[in-house]
Amino acid sequence: MKAEIHPNYVECKASCACGHKFTTMSVRPEIRTDICSECHPFYTGAQKFVDTAGRVDKFRKRYGKSLIPAPKGQEEAEVEVEAKKTD
Repeated sequence: MKAEIHPNYVECKASCACGHKFTTMSVRPEIRTDICSECHPFYTGAQKFVDTAGRVDKFRKRYGKSLIPAPKGQEEAEVEVEAKKTD
């Protein structure tokens, strides 16, 4: 290996936007992140469905009632949805 071509590897203080702080090793002395293993939904198991701009409701309003095919041997299940108002 050639001498003096590698970066200086130092102890690093990492902090997250949620407030969690920990130390690691890096070429930078400080790292700030938006999300970490303490607040990420994959690790916490607190995932939640976010319907941005009400797209599901908008779809249901537009197309009204819909039939969902049931598994073999059962009757079709009917889903009640507000019908689109036609003037």
